[in-house]
Amino acid sequence: MGPVTDIGNLIFAELRAEFDGWGEPAYRAKQVFEWLYQKGADSFSAMTDLPKGLRQRLEDTFRLGVLELAEQLRSEDGTEKFLFRLTDGQLIETVLIPSGSRRTLCLSTQVGCKFACVFCASGAGGFERNLVPSEMLGQILFLRDKLDVRLTNFVFMGMGEPLDNLDNLVRTVRIMNAPEGMGIAARRITISTVGIVPAIEKLEGLGLQVSLSLSLHATTDELRSRLLPVNRKYPLAAVIKAAAHYARTTGRMITIEYILISGLNDTATDARRLASLARKLRAKVNLIPYSPGCGPGFRPSPGPRQEAFLQTLESLGVGATVRRSKGGDIRAACGQLAGKKRGS
Repeated sequence: MGPVTDIGNLIFAELRAEFDGWGEPAYRAKQVFEWLYQKGADSFSAMTDLPKGLRQRLEDTFRLGVLELAEQLRSEDGTEKFLFRLTDGQLIETVLIPSGSRRTLCLSTQVGCKFACVFCASGAGGFERNLVPSEMLGQILFLRDKLDVRLTNFVFMGMGEPLDNLDNLVRTVRIMNAPEGMGIAARRITISTVGIVPAIEKLEGLGLQVSLSLSLHATTDELRSRLLPVNRKYPLAAVIKAAAHYARTTGRMITIEYILISGLNDTATDARRLASLARKLRAKVNLIPYSPGCGPGFRPSPGPRQEAFLQTLESLGVGATVRRSKGGDIRAACGQLAGKKRGS
């Protein structure tokens, strides 16, 4: 049996400590990180400026995993979805969203999801497991190195609840952020959450300076508990309080994600309540028309009602946009393609 530890799961300090134990100079760890995260090496033998003996020791000690592309779909609007197969056969999705000069990569953090939000396909098949850092980073590296995509922004908003996999997520972000690693500025990284209050508080204390996106989708506890069962444990007031504290402490802007579902959460009263919550957070709001096929008989709000909702928010001093659904023709909503593959 070969090595079981993927080198992509180690942050820089851990690799440096490993090399110290081997009697290797400190700069060797930096060389390896540069090969992994800047030069796109997909094998230890490719690290040609390392001594042959060190390359062999790395080969004997670690795995260097590369994701397997199972399917790639491209929408008429330019959105691309990638279905990756992991080493244990599980499937995850990554979505590339182009917008002007921006190329945003929507990253998965879990196989499946525990939280069973009624409008989301990711949790429909239940929860399988957390992703480890090498699997999260592998999504970025595949597009950057195998497909030569120039990525500008990164959102942990794909399959799974990012803050339910906080330890692995933090390690991933540290490698992305490290100058020896990918050198990605924190302002280009956003973490989405349904509102796991203790994890928001823990994230705040880590000093990562990443942006936070709050999946709200309702302005009353009654409706939010119906749409997002996690609200029964962490109700609106607690979530808003934690997010407001995160914004004050980190100086990062909060984004509120709000799916507009016809006749359910899209009234003028909902808009006024949402404006009140957004002002408390000094947050901007992304309004997202519901994506058909992700929930029990829901329909997207009609265009005029979307526009009226937007205008109400703006009239109350809240910055908001309607994020037009992209990739509908390729089942780009989180979990739809993987769920279809599992069920086939």
